[in-house]
Amino acid sequence: MKTSDFDYNLPPERIAQTPVEPRHAARLLVLRRDQAGLEHTTFWHIGEYLRPGDLLVVNETRVIPARVFAHKPTGGQVEILLLKKVAECTWEALVGGKRVLPGLSLRLEDGLQAEVTGELNGSRRLVRFEEPVESHLEHIGQMPLPPYIHTPLQDPQRYQTVYAATPGSAAAPTAGLHFTPELIGRLEEQGVGLARVTLHVGLDTFAPVKEDDPQQHHIHTEWCELTPEVAAQVNATRRAGGRVVAVGTTSVRTLESAAQAAAAGQAVAPFSGTTGLYILPGYRFRAVDAMVTNFHLPRSTLLMLVSAFVGRERILEVYQEAVQREYRFFSFGDAMLLL
Repeated sequence: MKTSDFDYNLPPERIAQTPVEPRHAARLLVLRRDQAGLEHTTFWHIGEYLRPGDLLVVNETRVIPARVFAHKPTGGQVEILLLKKVAECTWEALVGGKRVLPGLSLRLEDGLQAEVTGELNGSRRLVRFEEPVESHLEHIGQMPLPPYIHTPLQDPQRYQTVYAATPGSAAAPTAGLHFTPELIGRLEEQGVGLARVTLHVGLDTFAPVKEDDPQQHHIHTEWCELTPEVAAQVNATRRAGGRVVAVGTTSVRTLESAAQAAAAGQAVAPFSGTTGLYILPGYRFRAVDAMVTNFHLPRSTLLMLVSAFVGRERILEVYQEAVQREYRFFSFGDAMLLL
């Protein structure tokens, strides 16, 4: 297995720059793993492929406005992109600016003081703020859109799911962006359940695998939680013959991390902590029966994950057809339902 096995050609015009309105009007490509063909519909009609007793598992993380600007004592500007909270006042961050080294004092736009306390790989730094920075972000922070989106976002809420609740992500769990309150209500009336997990998404999600052998890639760790109540929902769904439908690769990783410690006869156990689960072809899924997902970047760990679920050759054939049919790719793009 080579990283190049997960490459494909994507014309730049297929990368969605703006979200579709309304959210549930996005296109939906339906792939049944036990059948050869594909179906093409819109996300509003996803309920036609779900059954009473199925359980949708969504990631309720909330994206924080994690891009802030600061100034050095000399006046030079520094861009700080918060990635991961490591202590009450300390964050791992990507910094942009010259000579941003440990010991440097920084002053944010609203006067909050900070100091660079550690140097990590590349442009990553540890930054300690004089007080918790979260309460300042709503005033001075900007939404951290992925690097392939070049069109300014008119409404920051469009990069949040409608059920986002727990702040902590540097990127949105984008498969969930297609749900609207109307659609969720329609599915619940149909008898489809809804369970909420949390995984705080890091920007490493967008990083391509650079090693020739993907097994040599060091997967990023992310904090996630599946509560005892949700574990009971998942296990009850499985016992009753329903399907566990993960909304997005973040929900997949959370569910499968929780499956690692499950007792015999259980699909998942409660889980809270960091996960470094790296899903490659050959992985045996223990908790996920179906998934909703967007179209992923070439050579990414996310494309490898869906390849593990569907099969590499088939998923690349489907991607090629999606390009030909002018589906929209990546964060603001269209969706797939993998059954």
